[in-house]
Formats: sequence, structure tokens, C-alpha cells
Amino acid sequence: MDAWLPVLSEFGFPVIVTLYLLHRIENKLDLVNQSILKLPENLYQQTYRGVEQKKMIE
Repeated sequence: MDAWLPVLSEFGFPVIVTLYLLHRIENKLDLVNQSILKLPENLYQQTYRGVEQKKMIE
């Protein structure tokens, strides 16, 4: 137990900060992943709307 105290006091804070930052980055990466997965559908909808608008103008 006495051997763990210096290791914990030396590396404890950086480990906690790293875990916190990884948790925050993970949430943001999930949002980026969802956006990328929806991108083809959104591009198709925009293209389809553009074709419809051109037909209405003509």
C-alpha cells in the first residue's frame, strides 16, 4: 500500500485529466460520426430539391 501512494500522487492527476478529456472527445466524435453518416442523405435531398426548383422555374 505504501508503494502505491507515491505512484498515485505522481500520476493520478494526469490520468484523471486524460480520462476526462477522452470522455469529452468521445462524445464529440460520436456527433461527428452521426453527421458523416447522414451526409449522403442530406446531399441527395439538397440535389433533389434543386432539381424540383429548376422545374418550377421553367
